[in-house]
Amino acid sequence: MIERFFSFLSGVIFGIGLVVSGMTNPEKVIGFLSIAHKWDASLIFVMGGAIIVTAPVFYILRNRQQSLLGFEIKLLQRNDLDKKLFFGASIFGVGWGLVGLCPGPALSSIALFQPITLIFLLAMMVGVMINKYI
Repeated sequence: MIERFFSFLSGVIFGIGLVVSGMTNPEKVIGFLSIAHKWDASLIFVMGGAIIVTAPVFYILRNRQQSLLGFEIKLLQRNDLDKKLFFGASIFGVGWGLVGLCPGPALSSIALFQPITLIFLLAMMVGVMINKYI
């Protein structure tokens, strides 16, 4: 139960960070991706801040088998690249560029009831279902 609580708390903190940083605003994200037209570089600082905070922690804890709360740390060990990964990443990138949302910010912005968010989440769910059959 405590593991679920900390997972939920982490998700809430992450969601608040996405809202505060402007990642849930599709226009801000599209402004970042549009280098030729009124480029908005502010999201570089969001990503840079996340890397500055996270990278040292990952480095310090890289050899640990358990978290500070005693839970097993499971990091992805796969390093193989295949066509399915490249295809999925390409679709993700094109969708992110066209709409200005990715799954985390889209879920965080559900509370704003923006039609584009609801359409994006529906399309994302359809994509996940299609992936099961490919």
